[in-house]
Amino acid sequence: MPKNLIIHNLEVRFQVDGDEGAVFTRLFNKHIQAWARLYEQECARHKRSEQERRLADTEGGW
Repeated sequence: MPKNLIIHNLEVRFQVDGDEGAVFTRLFNKHIQAWARLYEQECARHKRSEQERRLADTEGGW
């Protein structure tokens, strides 16, 4: 399983017209959701690999 990622300090600077907080929130949500989907897919691949290895071990190998 992939290791946990801990961000201790994140600084983002950008200049926008309008509500900076709303722009940041929209962009952050878009990108964190994309990252989360990729992370979940990787976890699922890892789980399938582990299950296949266990199955191969119980069946006496390939």
